Amino acid sequence: MNLQSVAAVQAVASQAAAEGDAPLVRLRDVGKAYPLHTSAAGQIASLWAKLRGVPHAASSFQALDGITFDVHRGASTALVGVNGAGKSTLLKIIAGVARPTRGEVTVNGRVGALLELGAGFHPEYTGRENIALGCALAGLSPAQTAERVDDILAFADIGAHVDQPVKHYSSGMVVRLGFAIATSLRPELLITDEVLAVGDESFQRKCIAWMERFLAGGGTLLLCSHSMYHVQKLCQQAAWIHGGKLRLFGSAADVTREYLAWHEERAGEARRPPARGDAAAPPAPDGGGIYHVRRMALNGVEADEPVTVPEGGDLVVSGTVHSPDDRVPQVAVGVVRVDGTPVAGCYSEMDGFALQRVEPHLYAYALTLPRLPLLPGRYVARSHAMDPEGMRMFDHVERRFDVAGTSRETGIVKLEHRWS
Repeated sequence: MNLQSVAAVQAVASQAAAEGDAPLVRLRDVGKAYPLHTSAAGQIASLWAKLRGVPHAASSFQALDGITFDVHRGASTALVGVNGAGKSTLLKIIAGVARPTRGEVTVNGRVGALLELGAGFHPEYTGRENIALGCALAGLSPAQTAERVDDILAFADIGAHVDQPVKHYSSGMVVRLGFAIATSLRPELLITDEVLAVGDESFQRKCIAWMERFLAGGGTLLLCSHSMYHVQKLCQQAAWIHGGKLRLFGSAADVTREYLAWHEERAGEARRPPARGDAAAPPAPDGGGIYHVRRMALNGVEADEPVTVPEGGDLVVSGTVHSPDDRVPQVAVGVVRVDGTPVAGCYSEMDGFALQRVEPHLYAYALTLPRLPLLPGRYVARSHAMDPEGMRMFDHVERRFDVAGTSRETGIVKLEHRWS
């Protein structure tokens, strides 16, 4: 799904609603704006306008803009995006902590939320008192709370600190207690905001084990995380939030692949060579100039958008090379990760292949890479024009391609392996 397909998400969501398939979470054109003030007078004016129920003409920051998607029961969903993209704001709106500026939010089920560190805790209360407070706010009676206290204390595992004020807790202890309370309430939807980023290794394992049991029992998770491993392990679908907008929504495997490719492209921009090399002169329209790649296609497609290749599928790199003196040129074809990490390179001269003359000064080639052993991700294929001696590399043209798949192995290549 590309940037233009967000409208398709809205259409599918509308169709599901029309068919009576009530989602657990329903978001329609959700937006959130925060007023920006540079003075105390501006804050007072904004507050006065809000109290009177009239709009205030102040500049604002659009944290969210037009977010539309559904989360169905059992379809755990991750929110991914860079810091400041609006993920935490969206989670607060779904949890009911914040109200949207516009749009519609519907939640059909019990919600347990782990948002900002310590949110919902009274710093002067002890851990035990905060357990009672949290359970009471969730609608539990004192008797129901008493039934859960032992399980909460066992899961949090903070020892005698449970009788100390929360303001003296470390960040890890706060998360332990918050997670223990939220999980004890047996929610239908558990909202977590980077909860696995805090805490020691043993507690993270405990959290993941609980989440897997929760999901196996029919629970639904709404997870905000920068760990693509956790996203793929725990979620079926993902929403990429970028600049407050929904940039991509789909399966967790597809969204994480696109999101990681975007990061790799950003990292590789600085060291990526130019599309035309350090040539003494540009290609001339009359056929003169230098050796250069005239055309290049991947699996017959000549486009700037990435071509999709199935995991283990074939890739055919084809094109034409211009020869200014009409001697048979050479061509080099390389594959790199989108961040510039080299993967492989092939040379017509080394393999003894002669490009075919298709017209004066123009020679064609085609290189087939069968059964690509590449892991899912975004890659770049480059064709480099070389002189007939294969000594000088003049310029190159590149095309991007995506290897599709759901493998969670790491690295670049897929190595055949077996466990024993």
